This record gives sequence, C-alpha cells and structure tokens, in this order.
Amino acid sequence: MTSASDTTSITSWFAGRLPAEWTATPPSIEVDRDEITVTITIDTPTMSGDPSDIDVSAVTIGRIAGFRDDTRERRMAIAREAEHRFERKVSWAVACGDRTELFTNVAAPVMTRLRQPERRVLDTLIEANIARSRADALAWCVRLVGKNADEWLSELRAALGNVEQVRSTGPDVS
Repeated sequence: MTSASDTTSITSWFAGRLPAEWTATPPSIEVDRDEITVTITIDTPTMSGDPSDIDVSAVTIGRIAGFRDDTRERRMAIAREAEHRFERKVSWAVACGDRTELFTNVAAPVMTRLRQPERRVLDTLIEANIARSRADALAWCVRLVGKNADEWLSELRAALGNVEQVRSTGPDVS
C-alpha cells in the first residue's frame, strides 16, 4: 500500500513539475504501488449557437487528441523523470467536459488462487462471451465490484488513510 506521505510527495512533485499552461486546475493524481496516473483537466471548447450533443462530443474528442499530440514529448520526459524518482510507471489521462480519456496505463499481473466455485464463475463469463480469458473475467468482476461498491470502498480508503496517519505518529519500533 502507498502511504499518505508518498502520495503527498508525488502529488507535490507533479504540481511543481507540470507546465502551468497545461491546466488552470491542479491535476488529479492516483497512486498505487505500481503506477502513478496523472489526469489533467483541460478547458472545454466553446461552440457558437446551439450545438448538438454529437458536435460537442466531436469537438471534445478533437481537443483531447490535440492536447495528447501537442504535449507528448514533454509528458514522456516528465514521466521518465518521475519513473526514475518514484520507481513507478506513469500513466496519463485528460479530462475535458464530461469525458476522460486514459492515454496509457499499466496492466499489472496479479497472482491469485481460486477454488472451483470461483473458477466456475470466471468460466461462465468466458462461455457467455463476456470475457476472453480468466484474467479478463477476473478484471470484469473487479470493475463490477468497484462500480457497485464505490461509496464503501471510498470509506474504506479514508479509514486506511487515518490508520496510516495514526501509525506515523506512533513510537519508532525499529
């Protein structure tokens, strides 16, 4: 698990390192033990008249693609620095309006042992063409739990943050 001080240090570094012209608001930084995901919010393009939802979607997609192309070299240089400094891969995303697009991300392997009833769940998802493999089926299950238990998981993460804070103020046992 990543400590709160690690996350604060990483977030602070990116706040100081990212070019000011990229965003008017601080980036959103998600950190785990394998990856740092930096989500930059860019301005929503304005359109004259009364544009349709399709037009708004197209201009937003265009704005995101333009930002991705225009910033690629600088983002990769910043990512190399951060990967060296924090020993984690860096992924990038852009939020524009109600759309967020992830450019890169890590698919980290996770080893698990499942008994037959759990494997049957995964195999059923494969047979139903919901997933191509047990790994895909397991990822689908994790996304489903994350989506349906988001509020509970947020509370759990906050509680873990409190535990980390209390632990950091305790006596040094080393």
